[in-house]
Amino acid sequence: MAWYHHLLRNPFLPSGSAAPTALTDPAPAPASPQVTRPHSSRVRSFAAGTPSRLTAGLVSANSSLDSDLLVSLNTLRARSRHLTQNNPYGVKYLAMVSANVVGHQGFTLQARCSESKYLKTKAKLVVTPDNIANRALEAAFAVWSERGTCEVTGKHSFADLCRLFARTVAGDGEVLVRRLRGKTLNAFGYALQILDIDRLEVNYNAQQANGNIVRMGVEIDTYGRPVAYWLRGTHPNDSGPGVGVGVQRERVPAADIFHCFIASRPEQRRGYPWMAAAIESLYHLGELDQSALVAARKGADTLGFFVSPDGSLPNGAGEGADPPIEVSVAGTFDTLPEGYDLRAYESQYPSAVYGEYVKANLRRVASALGVSYNGLANDLEGVNFSSIRAGLLEERELWMQIQDWMIDAFLIPVYRDWLQMALGLGAVVMENGSALPAAKYDKFAVHTWQGRRWPWVDPLKDIEAAISAVNAGLDSPQRQAAEQGRDIEDVLDDISAFQAMVKEKGIVLSSAVVPPKFQPADSSSTNPPNANQ
Repeated sequence: MAWYHHLLRNPFLPSGSAAPTALTDPAPAPASPQVTRPHSSRVRSFAAGTPSRLTAGLVSANSSLDSDLLVSLNTLRARSRHLTQNNPYGVKYLAMVSANVVGHQGFTLQARCSESKYLKTKAKLVVTPDNIANRALEAAFAVWSERGTCEVTGKHSFADLCRLFARTVAGDGEVLVRRLRGKTLNAFGYALQILDIDRLEVNYNAQQANGNIVRMGVEIDTYGRPVAYWLRGTHPNDSGPGVGVGVQRERVPAADIFHCFIASRPEQRRGYPWMAAAIESLYHLGELDQSALVAARKGADTLGFFVSPDGSLPNGAGEGADPPIEVSVAGTFDTLPEGYDLRAYESQYPSAVYGEYVKANLRRVASALGVSYNGLANDLEGVNFSSIRAGLLEERELWMQIQDWMIDAFLIPVYRDWLQMALGLGAVVMENGSALPAAKYDKFAVHTWQGRRWPWVDPLKDIEAAISAVNAGLDSPQRQAAEQGRDIEDVLDDISAFQAMVKEKGIVLSSAVVPPKFQPADSSSTNPPNANQ
Protein backbone atom coordinates (compact mmCIF):
# COMPACT_ATOMS: atom_id res chain seq x y z
CA MET A 1 0.00 0.00 0.00
CA ALA A 2 3.00 2.29 -0.31
CA TRP A 3 1.58 3.82 -3.41
CA TYR A 4 -1.65 4.60 -1.52
CA HIS A 5 0.19 6.66 1.09
CA HIS A 6 2.05 8.41 -1.67
CA LEU A 7 -1.30 9.27 -3.25
CA LEU A 8 -2.47 10.88 -0.02
CA ARG A 9 0.36 13.37 -0.17
CA ASN A 10 0.46 13.71 -3.96
CA PRO A 11 1.03 17.42 -4.65
CA PHE A 12 -0.73 17.17 -8.00
CA LEU A 13 -4.14 16.49 -6.42
CA PRO A 14 -6.41 19.54 -6.48
CA SER A 15 -6.35 21.49 -3.27
CA GLY A 16 -9.31 20.71 -1.05
CA SER A 17 -10.06 17.27 -2.55
CA ALA A 18 -9.55 13.99 -0.67
CA ALA A 19 -7.82 10.90 -1.95
CA PRO A 20 -9.80 7.60 -2.23
CA THR A 21 -9.92 5.69 1.07
CA ALA A 22 -9.62 2.27 -0.57
CA LEU A 23 -9.02 0.72 -3.91
CA THR A 24 -12.71 0.08 -4.36
CA ASP A 25 -13.97 3.41 -2.99
CA PRO A 26 -15.50 5.64 -5.61
CA ALA A 27 -13.84 8.98 -6.19
CA PRO A 28 -15.46 11.76 -4.18
CA ALA A 29 -17.57 14.37 -5.92
CA PRO A 30 -15.52 17.29 -7.13
CA ALA A 31 -15.53 20.27 -4.84
CA SER A 32 -16.80 23.62 -5.94
CA PRO A 33 -14.32 25.39 -8.24
CA GLN A 34 -11.90 27.64 -6.45
CA VAL A 35 -8.86 29.56 -7.53
CA THR A 36 -5.67 28.50 -5.83
CA ARG A 37 -2.30 30.18 -5.81
CA PRO A 38 0.59 27.83 -6.60
CA HIS A 39 3.53 27.74 -4.28
CA SER A 40 5.77 30.80 -4.75
CA SER A 41 8.72 28.65 -5.76
CA ARG A 42 6.77 27.44 -8.81
CA VAL A 43 5.58 30.88 -10.04
CA ARG A 44 7.42 32.38 -12.97
CA SER A 45 7.85 36.16 -12.50
CA PHE A 46 10.30 38.99 -13.01
CA ALA A 47 13.17 38.91 -10.57
CA ALA A 48 13.28 42.71 -10.52
CA GLY A 49 9.60 42.81 -9.52
CA THR A 50 9.96 40.41 -6.61
CA PRO A 51 10.37 42.06 -3.17
CA SER A 52 13.57 41.11 -1.45
CA ARG A 53 16.03 42.42 1.07
CA LEU A 54 18.43 43.48 -1.66
CA THR A 55 15.84 45.53 -3.57
CA ALA A 56 14.09 47.12 -0.59
CA GLY A 57 15.37 50.57 -1.62
CA LEU A 58 13.91 50.41 -5.13
CA VAL A 59 10.65 52.23 -5.89
CA SER A 60 7.69 49.84 -6.02
CA ALA A 61 4.74 52.24 -6.44
CA ASN A 62 3.50 53.86 -9.66
CA SER A 63 2.37 57.43 -10.12
CA SER A 64 1.63 59.73 -13.03
CA LEU A 65 4.49 61.81 -14.39
CA ASP A 66 2.50 64.95 -13.65
CA SER A 67 2.37 63.95 -9.97
CA ASP A 68 6.13 63.46 -9.92
CA LEU A 69 6.74 66.79 -11.65
CA LEU A 70 4.38 68.64 -9.33
CA VAL A 71 6.65 67.70 -6.45
CA SER A 72 10.07 67.82 -8.11
CA LEU A 73 10.05 70.04 -11.21
CA ASN A 74 11.04 73.33 -9.56
CA THR A 75 13.90 71.65 -7.71
CA LEU A 76 15.03 69.76 -10.81
CA ARG A 77 15.09 72.95 -12.85
CA ALA A 78 16.96 74.92 -10.17
CA ARG A 79 19.64 72.24 -9.88
CA SER A 80 19.95 71.89 -13.64
CA ARG A 81 20.41 75.64 -14.02
CA HIS A 82 23.04 75.67 -11.28
CA LEU A 83 25.05 72.93 -13.00
CA THR A 84 24.74 74.45 -16.47
CA GLN A 85 26.04 77.74 -15.07
CA ASN A 86 28.80 76.49 -12.76
CA ASN A 87 29.75 72.92 -13.59
CA PRO A 88 32.21 72.70 -16.53
CA TYR A 89 30.57 69.58 -17.92
CA GLY A 90 27.09 71.07 -17.58
CA VAL A 91 28.27 74.15 -19.48
CA LYS A 92 29.84 71.91 -22.14
CA TYR A 93 26.61 69.93 -22.56
CA LEU A 94 24.55 73.03 -23.36
CA ALA A 95 27.26 74.14 -25.78
CA MET A 96 27.07 70.75 -27.49
CA VAL A 97 23.29 71.00 -27.82
CA SER A 98 23.48 74.49 -29.32
CA ALA A 99 26.32 73.63 -31.70
CA ASN A 100 24.97 70.30 -32.93
CA VAL A 101 21.22 70.95 -33.09
CA VAL A 102 21.36 74.46 -34.59
CA GLY A 103 24.96 75.24 -35.50
CA HIS A 104 26.51 78.52 -36.55
CA GLN A 105 24.31 78.96 -39.65
CA GLY A 106 21.03 77.85 -38.13
CA PHE A 107 18.32 75.99 -40.01
CA THR A 108 17.98 76.63 -43.74
CA LEU A 109 14.56 77.32 -45.24
CA GLN A 110 13.91 75.71 -48.63
CA ALA A 111 10.70 76.88 -50.33
CA ARG A 112 9.24 74.09 -52.47
CA CYS A 113 6.19 75.55 -54.21
CA SER A 114 5.58 74.36 -57.77
CA GLU A 115 3.34 74.80 -60.80
CA SER A 116 1.24 72.01 -62.30
CA LYS A 117 0.36 71.96 -65.99
CA TYR A 118 -1.53 69.36 -67.98
CA LEU A 119 0.00 68.68 -71.39
CA LYS A 120 -2.69 67.56 -73.80
CA THR A 121 -0.14 66.46 -76.37
CA LYS A 122 1.42 63.99 -73.95
CA ALA A 123 -1.73 63.43 -71.87
CA LYS A 124 0.04 63.82 -68.53
CA LEU A 125 0.40 66.24 -65.68
CA VAL A 126 3.78 67.99 -65.47
CA VAL A 127 4.92 69.54 -62.19
CA THR A 128 7.70 72.12 -62.36
CA PRO A 129 9.23 74.18 -59.52
CA ASP A 130 8.06 77.78 -59.28
CA ASN A 131 11.56 79.17 -58.88
CA ILE A 132 10.47 82.81 -58.99
CA ALA A 133 8.08 82.36 -56.06
CA ASN A 134 10.59 80.20 -54.18
CA ARG A 135 13.28 82.85 -54.42
CA ALA A 136 10.85 85.53 -53.31
CA LEU A 137 9.75 83.52 -50.27
CA GLU A 138 13.27 82.64 -49.18
CA ALA A 139 14.47 86.24 -49.62
CA ALA A 140 11.53 87.67 -47.64
CA PHE A 141 11.98 85.16 -44.81
CA ALA A 142 15.69 85.99 -44.69
CA VAL A 143 14.81 89.66 -44.20
CA TRP A 144 12.35 88.79 -41.43
CA SER A 145 14.99 86.56 -39.77
CA GLU A 146 17.37 89.45 -39.22
CA ARG A 147 18.04 90.85 -35.77
CA GLY A 148 15.59 93.56 -34.85
CA THR A 149 12.70 92.10 -36.85
CA CYS A 150 11.77 88.53 -35.99
CA GLU A 151 12.13 88.86 -32.21
CA VAL A 152 10.09 91.51 -30.44
CA THR A 153 12.86 92.83 -28.17
CA GLY A 154 15.20 93.29 -31.12
CA LYS A 155 18.04 91.41 -29.40
CA HIS A 156 18.02 88.17 -31.38
CA SER A 157 18.14 87.07 -34.99
CA PHE A 158 16.15 83.97 -35.90
CA ALA A 159 19.32 81.84 -35.75
CA ASP A 160 20.08 83.30 -32.31
CA LEU A 161 16.53 82.56 -31.22
CA CYS A 162 16.83 78.94 -32.39
CA ARG A 163 20.08 78.49 -30.46
CA LEU A 164 18.49 79.99 -27.34
CA PHE A 165 15.48 77.72 -27.91
CA ALA A 166 17.73 74.63 -28.01
CA ARG A 167 19.74 75.63 -24.93
CA THR A 168 16.59 76.46 -22.96
CA VAL A 169 14.73 73.26 -23.77
CA ALA A 170 17.81 71.21 -22.83
CA GLY A 171 18.54 73.03 -19.58
CA ASP A 172 14.95 73.63 -18.42
CA GLY A 173 13.24 70.74 -20.19
CA GLU A 174 10.72 73.01 -21.92
CA VAL A 175 10.58 76.37 -23.65
CA LEU A 176 7.90 79.05 -23.87
CA VAL A 177 7.59 81.34 -26.92
CA ARG A 178 4.77 83.81 -27.48
CA ARG A 179 3.43 84.40 -31.01
CA LEU A 180 2.67 88.05 -31.68
CA ARG A 181 0.68 89.34 -34.66
CA GLY A 182 -0.01 92.90 -35.78
CA LYS A 183 0.85 95.51 -38.38
CA THR A 184 2.80 97.60 -35.88
CA LEU A 185 5.33 94.86 -35.11
CA ASN A 186 7.23 94.92 -38.41
CA ALA A 187 6.64 94.90 -42.18
CA PHE A 188 5.55 91.26 -42.03
CA GLY A 189 3.13 91.61 -39.11
CA TYR A 190 4.60 88.75 -37.10
CA ALA A 191 7.17 88.47 -34.29
CA LEU A 192 8.19 86.08 -31.50
CA GLN A 193 8.86 86.61 -27.79
CA ILE A 194 10.77 83.97 -25.83
CA LEU A 195 9.77 83.87 -22.16
CA ASP A 196 11.20 82.37 -19.00
CA ILE A 197 9.40 79.09 -18.32
CA ASP A 198 9.07 80.08 -14.64
CA ARG A 199 6.20 82.34 -15.70
CA LEU A 200 4.20 79.13 -16.18
CA GLU A 201 3.88 78.25 -12.51
CA VAL A 202 4.12 74.60 -11.52
CA ASN A 203 2.08 75.20 -8.35
CA TYR A 204 -0.91 76.81 -10.09
CA ASN A 205 -3.67 74.18 -10.32
CA ALA A 206 -7.36 74.98 -10.50
CA GLN A 207 -10.79 73.87 -11.71
CA GLN A 208 -12.37 76.20 -14.26
CA ALA A 209 -16.08 77.03 -14.47
CA ASN A 210 -16.23 75.76 -18.06
CA GLY A 211 -15.12 72.27 -16.96
CA ASN A 212 -11.50 72.68 -17.96
CA ILE A 213 -8.68 71.88 -15.54
CA VAL A 214 -5.51 73.89 -14.99
CA ARG A 215 -2.59 71.51 -14.39
CA MET A 216 0.68 73.22 -13.48
CA GLY A 217 -0.38 76.40 -15.29
CA VAL A 218 -1.67 74.61 -18.43
CA GLU A 219 -5.43 74.71 -18.99
CA ILE A 220 -6.61 71.51 -20.68
CA ASP A 221 -10.02 70.37 -21.93
CA THR A 222 -11.68 67.01 -21.30
CA TYR A 223 -9.44 65.38 -23.94
CA GLY A 224 -6.27 66.70 -22.33
CA ARG A 225 -5.61 69.19 -25.13
CA PRO A 226 -4.07 72.51 -24.05
CA VAL A 227 -6.47 75.38 -24.68
CA ALA A 228 -4.76 78.17 -22.71
CA TYR A 229 -1.72 79.02 -20.59
CA TRP A 230 -1.86 80.99 -17.35
CA LEU A 231 1.26 83.17 -17.39
CA ARG A 232 2.53 85.46 -14.69
CA GLY A 233 3.17 89.03 -15.73
CA THR A 234 6.73 88.84 -14.34
CA HIS A 235 9.13 86.22 -13.08
CA PRO A 236 7.98 84.87 -9.69
CA ASN A 237 11.24 85.92 -8.02
CA ASP A 238 11.54 89.35 -9.60
CA SER A 239 11.58 92.29 -7.21
CA GLY A 240 12.07 96.01 -7.56
CA PRO A 241 10.20 99.21 -8.30
CA GLY A 242 9.07 98.05 -11.76
CA VAL A 243 7.48 94.81 -10.56
CA GLY A 244 3.77 94.70 -9.79
CA VAL A 245 2.51 93.88 -6.31
CA GLY A 246 0.90 90.48 -5.82
CA VAL A 247 0.41 87.61 -8.24
CA GLN A 248 -0.89 88.76 -11.60
CA ARG A 249 -1.71 86.04 -14.14
CA GLU A 250 -2.84 86.34 -17.74
CA ARG A 251 -4.81 83.70 -19.59
CA VAL A 252 -3.17 83.37 -23.03
CA PRO A 253 -4.89 81.18 -25.67
CA ALA A 254 -2.90 78.15 -26.80
CA ALA A 255 -2.94 79.48 -30.38
CA ASP A 256 -0.64 82.30 -29.22
CA ILE A 257 1.91 80.15 -27.40
CA PHE A 258 4.61 77.67 -28.32
CA HIS A 259 5.03 75.41 -25.30
CA CYS A 260 7.57 72.88 -26.54
CA PHE A 261 9.05 69.87 -24.77
CA ILE A 262 9.92 66.30 -25.69
CA ALA A 263 7.42 64.00 -23.98
CA SER A 264 8.73 60.86 -22.31
CA ARG A 265 5.40 59.45 -21.09
CA PRO A 266 1.74 59.70 -22.14
CA GLU A 267 -0.44 62.42 -20.59
CA GLN A 268 2.57 64.56 -19.74
CA ARG A 269 1.78 68.28 -19.36
CA ARG A 270 5.23 69.70 -18.59
CA GLY A 271 8.80 68.93 -19.59
CA TYR A 272 11.75 68.37 -17.29
CA PRO A 273 15.51 68.98 -17.78
CA TRP A 274 17.26 66.61 -20.14
CA MET A 275 20.09 66.17 -17.67
CA ALA A 276 17.78 65.06 -14.83
CA ALA A 277 19.35 61.59 -14.66
CA ALA A 278 22.86 63.10 -14.56
CA ILE A 279 22.29 65.84 -11.97
CA GLU A 280 23.35 63.82 -8.91
CA SER A 281 26.43 62.35 -10.58
CA LEU A 282 27.53 65.74 -11.93
CA TYR A 283 27.03 67.42 -8.58
CA HIS A 284 28.98 64.85 -6.58
CA LEU A 285 31.70 64.71 -9.22
CA GLY A 286 32.05 68.49 -9.01
CA GLU A 287 32.27 68.38 -5.22
CA LEU A 288 34.85 65.59 -5.41
CA ASP A 289 36.90 67.53 -7.91
CA GLN A 290 36.87 70.61 -5.69
CA SER A 291 37.90 68.58 -2.64
CA ALA A 292 40.70 66.89 -4.61
CA LEU A 293 41.93 70.28 -5.78
CA VAL A 294 42.01 71.65 -2.24
CA ALA A 295 43.73 68.50 -0.99
CA ALA A 296 46.34 68.74 -3.73
CA ARG A 297 46.98 72.38 -2.87
CA LYS A 298 47.36 71.55 0.80
CA GLY A 299 49.74 68.73 -0.10
CA ALA A 300 51.84 71.13 -2.16
CA ASP A 301 52.19 73.47 0.81
CA THR A 302 53.82 72.59 4.13
CA LEU A 303 51.16 72.29 6.79
CA GLY A 304 51.61 71.23 10.38
CA PHE A 305 50.99 71.67 14.08
CA PHE A 306 53.40 73.04 16.70
CA VAL A 307 53.72 70.28 19.27
CA SER A 308 55.30 70.60 22.75
CA PRO A 309 56.24 67.60 24.91
CA ASP A 310 54.85 69.21 28.07
CA GLY A 311 51.74 70.64 26.40
CA SER A 312 52.71 74.30 26.92
CA LEU A 313 51.79 76.95 24.42
CA PRO A 314 54.20 78.86 22.21
CA ASN A 315 55.62 82.16 23.45
CA GLY A 316 53.15 84.99 23.19
CA ALA A 317 50.05 82.77 23.29
CA GLY A 318 47.58 83.56 26.05
CA GLU A 319 46.11 81.13 28.54
CA GLY A 320 43.29 79.11 26.96
CA ALA A 321 44.35 79.93 23.41
CA ASP A 322 44.15 77.19 20.77
CA PRO A 323 47.42 75.72 19.54
CA PRO A 324 48.27 77.65 16.39
CA ILE A 325 48.42 76.15 12.91
CA GLU A 326 51.13 77.43 10.66
CA VAL A 327 50.91 77.27 6.88
CA SER A 328 53.94 78.01 4.77
CA VAL A 329 53.70 80.42 1.90
CA ALA A 330 55.07 79.26 -1.44
CA GLY A 331 58.86 79.68 -1.42
CA THR A 332 59.15 80.19 2.37
CA PHE A 333 59.36 78.11 5.54
CA ASP A 334 58.31 79.39 8.94
CA THR A 335 60.68 79.47 11.92
CA LEU A 336 59.91 76.88 14.57
CA PRO A 337 59.48 78.28 18.14
CA GLU A 338 62.11 77.22 20.67
CA GLY A 339 61.36 73.93 22.35
CA TYR A 340 58.65 72.92 19.89
CA ASP A 341 58.45 70.31 17.20
CA LEU A 342 56.50 70.37 13.95
CA ARG A 343 54.03 67.60 13.28
CA ALA A 344 53.61 67.71 9.50
CA TYR A 345 50.33 67.18 7.70
CA GLU A 346 50.72 65.29 4.45
CA SER A 347 47.87 64.98 1.96
CA GLN A 348 47.71 61.69 0.09
CA TYR A 349 45.10 63.00 -2.30
CA PRO A 350 44.45 62.99 -5.19
CA SER A 351 45.49 59.39 -5.43
CA ALA A 352 46.75 57.54 -8.49
CA VAL A 353 43.28 56.13 -9.26
CA TYR A 354 41.57 59.54 -9.20
CA GLY A 355 41.77 60.01 -12.97
CA GLU A 356 40.23 56.61 -13.76
CA TYR A 357 37.48 57.22 -11.21
CA VAL A 358 36.59 60.54 -12.84
CA LYS A 359 36.53 58.89 -16.27
CA ALA A 360 34.17 56.18 -15.03
CA ASN A 361 31.80 58.78 -13.59
CA LEU A 362 31.91 60.91 -16.73
CA ARG A 363 31.03 57.88 -18.83
CA ARG A 364 28.02 57.43 -16.57
CA VAL A 365 27.07 61.09 -17.04
CA ALA A 366 27.58 60.90 -20.81
CA SER A 367 25.27 57.89 -20.97
CA ALA A 368 22.57 59.81 -19.11
CA LEU A 369 22.93 62.78 -21.48
CA GLY A 370 23.04 60.65 -24.63
CA VAL A 371 26.38 62.06 -25.83
CA SER A 372 29.79 60.51 -26.33
CA TYR A 373 32.21 60.52 -23.42
CA ASN A 374 35.03 61.80 -25.63
CA GLY A 375 33.05 64.86 -26.67
CA LEU A 376 31.72 65.69 -23.21
CA ALA A 377 35.06 65.25 -21.44
CA ASN A 378 37.28 66.59 -24.26
CA ASP A 379 39.24 63.35 -23.91
CA LEU A 380 40.66 61.92 -27.15
CA GLU A 381 43.28 59.79 -25.42
CA GLY A 382 43.42 56.28 -26.89
CA VAL A 383 40.81 57.07 -29.57
CA ASN A 384 41.26 55.76 -33.10
CA PHE A 385 39.37 56.54 -36.29
CA SER A 386 37.00 53.56 -36.08
CA SER A 387 36.06 53.97 -32.42
CA ILE A 388 35.38 57.69 -32.59
CA ARG A 389 33.36 57.25 -35.78
CA ALA A 390 31.20 54.56 -34.15
CA GLY A 391 30.56 56.81 -31.14
CA LEU A 392 29.77 59.84 -33.27
CA LEU A 393 27.29 57.94 -35.44
CA GLU A 394 25.01 57.20 -32.48
CA GLU A 395 25.39 60.69 -31.03
CA ARG A 396 24.64 62.40 -34.35
CA GLU A 397 21.56 60.26 -34.77
CA LEU A 398 20.31 61.74 -31.48
CA TRP A 399 21.07 65.29 -32.68
CA MET A 400 19.10 64.65 -35.89
CA GLN A 401 16.15 63.33 -33.87
CA ILE A 402 16.16 66.55 -31.85
CA GLN A 403 16.41 68.56 -35.09
CA ASP A 404 13.36 66.77 -36.51
CA TRP A 405 11.41 67.40 -33.32
CA MET A 406 12.36 71.09 -33.33
CA ILE A 407 11.35 71.42 -36.99
CA ASP A 408 7.93 69.85 -36.38
CA ALA A 409 7.22 71.58 -33.07
CA PHE A 410 8.57 75.06 -33.80
CA LEU A 411 9.99 75.87 -37.25
CA ILE A 412 7.12 74.65 -39.44
CA PRO A 413 4.43 76.45 -37.39
CA VAL A 414 6.57 79.62 -37.32
CA TYR A 415 6.91 79.64 -41.10
CA ARG A 416 3.18 79.08 -41.62
CA ASP A 417 2.32 81.85 -39.14
CA TRP A 418 4.78 84.20 -40.83
CA LEU A 419 3.56 83.31 -44.33
CA GLN A 420 -0.08 83.92 -43.48
CA MET A 421 0.63 87.37 -42.09
CA ALA A 422 3.23 88.30 -44.75
CA LEU A 423 0.96 87.36 -47.66
CA GLY A 424 -1.94 89.25 -46.11
CA LEU A 425 0.20 92.40 -45.89
CA GLY A 426 1.70 91.95 -49.38
CA ALA A 427 5.21 91.76 -47.91
CA VAL A 428 6.51 88.95 -50.16
CA VAL A 429 7.50 90.57 -53.44
CA MET A 430 8.76 88.86 -56.61
CA GLU A 431 11.59 90.09 -58.81
CA ASN A 432 9.16 92.00 -61.04
CA GLY A 433 7.82 93.96 -58.05
CA SER A 434 4.51 92.09 -57.74
CA ALA A 435 3.44 90.69 -54.39
CA LEU A 436 2.58 87.02 -54.05
CA PRO A 437 -1.20 86.59 -53.78
CA ALA A 438 -2.58 85.61 -50.39
CA ALA A 439 -5.19 83.41 -52.08
CA LYS A 440 -2.45 80.89 -52.96
CA TYR A 441 -1.35 80.32 -49.38
CA ASP A 442 -1.58 76.52 -49.70
CA LYS A 443 0.78 76.59 -52.69
CA PHE A 444 3.36 78.83 -51.00
CA ALA A 445 3.22 76.95 -47.69
CA VAL A 446 5.07 73.94 -49.13
CA HIS A 447 8.62 74.02 -47.78
CA THR A 448 11.30 72.06 -45.96
CA TRP A 449 13.92 72.84 -43.33
CA GLN A 450 17.51 71.66 -43.54
CA GLY A 451 19.44 71.26 -40.31
CA ARG A 452 23.19 71.32 -39.93
CA ARG A 453 25.30 68.28 -40.80
CA TRP A 454 28.79 67.26 -39.78
CA PRO A 455 32.02 66.57 -41.72
CA TRP A 456 33.98 63.42 -40.97
CA VAL A 457 37.51 63.08 -39.73
CA ASP A 458 38.56 61.72 -43.14
CA PRO A 459 36.14 63.45 -45.57
CA LEU A 460 37.93 62.22 -48.72
CA LYS A 461 36.72 58.65 -48.18
CA ASP A 462 33.15 59.83 -47.65
CA ILE A 463 33.24 62.03 -50.77
CA GLU A 464 34.57 59.15 -52.85
CA ALA A 465 31.87 56.87 -51.45
CA ALA A 466 29.18 59.47 -52.24
CA ILE A 467 30.40 59.87 -55.84
CA SER A 468 30.42 56.11 -56.29
CA ALA A 469 26.86 55.83 -54.92
CA VAL A 470 25.62 58.56 -57.28
CA ASN A 471 27.37 57.04 -60.29
CA ALA A 472 25.93 53.62 -59.44
CA GLY A 473 22.39 55.03 -59.23
CA LEU A 474 22.11 54.25 -55.51
CA ASP A 475 21.84 57.88 -54.43
CA SER A 476 21.17 61.36 -55.79
CA PRO A 477 23.15 64.61 -55.68
CA GLN A 478 20.16 66.24 -53.95
CA ARG A 479 20.32 63.82 -51.03
CA GLN A 480 24.08 64.03 -50.78
CA ALA A 481 23.87 67.81 -50.62
CA ALA A 482 21.24 67.52 -47.88
CA GLU A 483 23.55 65.16 -45.94
CA GLN A 484 26.08 67.98 -45.93
CA GLY A 485 23.47 70.49 -44.76
CA ARG A 486 23.26 72.30 -48.11
CA ASP A 487 20.48 73.10 -50.57
CA ILE A 488 21.22 71.56 -54.00
CA GLU A 489 19.71 74.60 -55.74
CA ASP A 490 22.09 76.89 -53.85
CA VAL A 491 24.98 74.62 -54.82
CA LEU A 492 24.07 74.76 -58.50
CA ASP A 493 23.56 78.52 -58.34
CA ASP A 494 27.00 78.92 -56.77
CA ILE A 495 28.61 76.74 -59.44
CA SER A 496 26.87 78.67 -62.20
CA ALA A 497 27.93 82.01 -60.74
CA PHE A 498 31.49 80.74 -60.32
CA GLN A 499 31.72 79.56 -63.91
CA ALA A 500 30.28 82.88 -65.15
CA MET A 501 32.93 84.82 -63.19
CA VAL A 502 35.69 82.60 -64.58
CA LYS A 503 34.47 83.11 -68.13
CA GLU A 504 34.07 86.86 -67.66
CA LYS A 505 37.59 87.31 -66.32
CA GLY A 506 39.14 84.95 -68.89
CA ILE A 507 40.83 82.76 -66.30
CA VAL A 508 41.99 79.26 -67.20
CA LEU A 509 41.66 76.93 -64.23
CA SER A 510 43.36 73.61 -63.67
CA SER A 511 41.31 70.44 -63.56
CA ALA A 512 41.70 70.37 -59.77
CA VAL A 513 39.11 73.14 -59.31
CA VAL A 514 36.79 72.28 -62.19
CA PRO A 515 33.51 70.69 -61.00
CA PRO A 516 33.66 66.91 -61.62
CA LYS A 517 31.64 65.22 -64.34
CA PHE A 518 29.65 62.23 -63.12
CA GLN A 519 30.38 59.16 -65.25
CA PRO A 520 27.63 56.74 -66.31
CA ALA A 521 27.09 53.72 -64.10
CA ASP A 522 27.77 51.30 -66.98
CA SER A 523 31.56 51.22 -67.18
CA SER A 524 31.63 48.26 -69.54
CA SER A 525 30.83 50.41 -72.57
CA THR A 526 33.47 50.27 -75.27
CA ASN A 527 32.97 53.96 -76.14
CA PRO A 528 35.23 56.13 -73.97
CA PRO A 529 33.71 59.33 -72.57
CA ASN A 530 34.22 62.52 -74.54
CA ALA A 531 36.92 64.54 -72.87
CA ASN A 532 35.40 67.79 -74.11
CA GLN A 533 32.08 67.15 -72.41
